[in-house]
Amino acid sequence: MNTHEIDYQIFGEEMQFVEIELDPKETVIAEPGSMLMMDEDIEMATIFGDGSKNEDTSFMGKVFSAGKRMISGEKLFMTAFTHEGTGKKTVSFASPYPGKIIPLDLSRLEGKVICQKDAFLCAAKGAKVGIEFSRKLGRGFFGGEGFIMQKIEGDGMAFLHAGGYIIEKKLAPGEHLRVDTGCLVGFTRDVDYDIQMVKGVKNMMFGGEGMFFASLMGPGTVWIQTLPISRLADRIMSSAKGYGGKRGEGSVLGGLGDLLDGDGIGGMFD
Repeated sequence: MNTHEIDYQIFGEEMQFVEIELDPKETVIAEPGSMLMMDEDIEMATIFGDGSKNEDTSFMGKVFSAGKRMISGEKLFMTAFTHEGTGKKTVSFASPYPGKIIPLDLSRLEGKVICQKDAFLCAAKGAKVGIEFSRKLGRGFFGGEGFIMQKIEGDGMAFLHAGGYIIEKKLAPGEHLRVDTGCLVGFTRDVDYDIQMVKGVKNMMFGGEGMFFASLMGPGTVWIQTLPISRLADRIMSSAKGYGGKRGEGSVLGGLGDLLDGDGIGGMFD
């Protein structure tokens, strides 16, 4: 294997974290800011790129790698956590928002997974984290992720994070699945991914599902999230604008309910 072999355990329900167990000199890489806690003998280092063996280590290679991460909306640097002591030690990484952590054994997934740009959480050192350009115009404009997605390659463990509950679908050759574009987390290399327009003008305008579906054709594995972070953020912003953060939120009385409760009436006679 080119990737470090690591053991792991996932804890929690809605706000999960993954605990990685490292032997001496083993390393795990992660997005900056995702670390939750680590044992004393774990040393942290900020690095350009992902530290994989097949990465170009020249100055221009590192600059190009950093530029690709900027294009994909990711941070310039990654963080490497290495066990520099003896025995077994652990380092843990937390979910950035409510959802699930998805463990991926890349050796069993044909060595490559393509995913949405903010899905990567951490991986054993040796995994290559890069960008995947879409060659299809419609997919780039209307696929929810634009022309650029992330790709994770290697033969070890990697971990994604997505919102809500995660569904794993295994597609047989020729099996077709349509998914809301925002709910698609990732898929294996042989899945044919494209965009399909919703049929019917009324469905497009008033169906509430947008104008396009993600069209996925097997064979391969697909991961789907029930609550994309963009949808959660939209709901929170909509509620904040509609109710101004008052306690009457969700009540048919709205502001009148605030007026008629104890605080409202008391305030009138203060």
